[in-house]
Amino acid sequence: MPKTARERLAQILSDVEADGADSAMLRLPGSVLALEVDGVGPVQVPIRAAQAKQLMAAGRPAGYGRGAQTLNDTSVRDTWEIAPDRVSLGGPSWQACLDAALEQFGEELGLPEGTWLTAGLHSMLVYGKGQFFLPHQDSEKHAEMVATLVVMLPSVHTGGELVVDDAGSEQVYLGSRDDLVLVAFYADRRHEVRPVRSGYRVSLTFNLLLNRPDGTPETGGRAAGAASCIKEHFETRAVSPYGGADLGVPLRLAFLLDHEYTEGGLAAGLLKGADAHRVALLQDAARQAGCESMLALAEIKETWDVLPDEYNGRGGWYGAEGGYYDGEEAPDDDFEGGFDPDADDSEGGAHQLNSLIEGEISLGWWIGTDGSGAETIQLPLGDYEVCMVTPTESITPYETEFEGYMGNYGNTLDRWYRRAAMVMWPREKAFAARAEAGSAWAMQTLLDRIDAGELEGARADAASLKPFWTNLAVDVFAPALQVAAALEDAAMAHMVAAPFRLQLLTADHAPLLAALAKAYGDQWTLELVGHWHSPNRSARLDLSSWIVESLLPLCQKLHQCGAGPVSDGLAVLAWESVRSGLEAAISHKHPGRRREYLGDLGEPLARTLEAASGELGAAIAEFLQPLGGAAVELLVPVLRALRLPPTPAVLAIANNCRERLSLLAGQPARTADDWSIAWTGCGCGLCDRLAGFLSAPTEHTHEWPLATPGRQHVHQQIDASGLPLRHATRRKGRPYTLVLEKTDELFRHEDEMLRKAQADFAWLMETFG
Repeated sequence: MPKTARERLAQILSDVEADGADSAMLRLPGSVLALEVDGVGPVQVPIRAAQAKQLMAAGRPAGYGRGAQTLNDTSVRDTWEIAPDRVSLGGPSWQACLDAALEQFGEELGLPEGTWLTAGLHSMLVYGKGQFFLPHQDSEKHAEMVATLVVMLPSVHTGGELVVDDAGSEQVYLGSRDDLVLVAFYADRRHEVRPVRSGYRVSLTFNLLLNRPDGTPETGGRAAGAASCIKEHFETRAVSPYGGADLGVPLRLAFLLDHEYTEGGLAAGLLKGADAHRVALLQDAARQAGCESMLALAEIKETWDVLPDEYNGRGGWYGAEGGYYDGEEAPDDDFEGGFDPDADDSEGGAHQLNSLIEGEISLGWWIGTDGSGAETIQLPLGDYEVCMVTPTESITPYETEFEGYMGNYGNTLDRWYRRAAMVMWPREKAFAARAEAGSAWAMQTLLDRIDAGELEGARADAASLKPFWTNLAVDVFAPALQVAAALEDAAMAHMVAAPFRLQLLTADHAPLLAALAKAYGDQWTLELVGHWHSPNRSARLDLSSWIVESLLPLCQKLHQCGAGPVSDGLAVLAWESVRSGLEAAISHKHPGRRREYLGDLGEPLARTLEAASGELGAAIAEFLQPLGGAAVELLVPVLRALRLPPTPAVLAIANNCRERLSLLAGQPARTADDWSIAWTGCGCGLCDRLAGFLSAPTEHTHEWPLATPGRQHVHQQIDASGLPLRHATRRKGRPYTLVLEKTDELFRHEDEMLRKAQADFAWLMETFG
């Protein structure tokens, strides 16, 4: 089968090697460095126990970084640290030796020709017996930082090896009794310091900064071949490997780099090893192919079917002996293992990758290769859009999660990686390619084109958004409304403004809504608003919070902007939402839950009344008038939540509530011998008998022989209605007996409701007259 353009491009790039490694080591005589520490004085090498203890006393427990935090946890990092401003480095030949070492490291690490390294002291570290640092990556503490230099000072100790992970293989570096041992490695390489078994390990750590002249590395004649592959990629329709479905012509091509970078490192163009040479070649090739390009950060997740390492290939497993180190627990003094990228942190064993079940790649940030246009994005990539030289599975993941055999599928291992990428697309499709990932950029670009008088071009670009214009970020809402109003095309404007939720709408957006109404009419604008809350998109969301927080100021601002009909339409939509909740709550049989649900609707309904036109307010008051006795549980919270002077509709509701409260507050208290409870069940014979017992004023208990289905039905009815009854089953005889007993909660609840009605009536009369 002939190779695809992506495969041939990867072959070309695989020949672009930096002729370097990810870590390098050299030795210098211990005598070249004169070292002095404040509070300790000159440090003599080899460092002996007495002076090592002095250094510990001068230091402090070392922390470690997790995101933006600096944490202290001796189960992760257990060592002593001395700040760089307390350490003086000297000696007649030290600087010359260091410069020569940095030049050698630059060559061995494969840095681009013409670049050079400089070193800045970061800290001095002292490890005693049992101390260590678990596998980790160094943060890039400066924009120009690309690597770390560790200088292990001469001392007598065992253990404390520096272990650097290089694509899953370990490079182990030991200290020396007489020499300085210098180890340089790229900052994104995971590394650890294994526990010291005896003596003291003392080291200096430096940040290695990359300096470079202007210009890019020479790419030679391979750029033309790479350009040919890139052109072919964008001219060939992609086919799904599953079923052969036509995926269309690819919109982009992402080449995954071998190293991990921070935003600062990628922005500064501090590419490592072969990455620098490959990106330079791809930039040249992209220009020849008529493409634009960006550098991006990629997040990758792969799910693998795995076999334990003990699998013997014939359907069985050998028994495993010994433990493993999973990067989470502190090792003991005898630990000699290292970072295992396939170590399962829940089952206690490593695993063989068997077959890839699925993989996901998404870009989360990118920047132009010229350092412009940095942007947080969200862009998933398909396999047919990705090219790489180094397979992701051969790179060390930053996190793994094992799930054992579950019956329907075998052992699986999830692995997460961070890689960088160079992303390319044809120049004529640049707007769609960038817009799919950076919506804010797309909206600003359209506005700029419209402001420049390029309306037709802006409409054409806007039309290219349609295939992917969904699930947009909040910060795109306002620009999208601006663009929609300026396009002067109703259908195109609806497409641009449609993929949002009503809950995003605030008073700040009122001028934009008013501009849309002016451009396309009130009805068009109200249909757009309805689409933001339409049930045929996603599940209709509860609007209560939005109504409380945003409805009234939004409607007030719309009136100020001359968009009164849009304001009235929003109030109608809010009332429809509140009424739907009200109808569900008022019919709830459980009195406690009914009061809770109706009380929760009080403030949303109050804000709706304040935003409503006179016509809508009258309709709401008319709707509330005939509701049953439970309506007072809504009306009082509504009236208490009002903040504006009462309208005629509010006064009508207050009068309705006054009449109801007057009746409730005037009822006599229940007598001590009245145990009657008014209740209506589902209408079946069981419920009729239960209702008869409840309505009897002198019956306090009732014993009812009843088969299991009947008892279950009665239990459900009592619980659903919140009746003040104890109900239990006496399990003797056949059928068992359901024992019902009315409780004193009946009297307590009615006393409480009476006092509340009287207090609410007094407040209502004082407030509304």
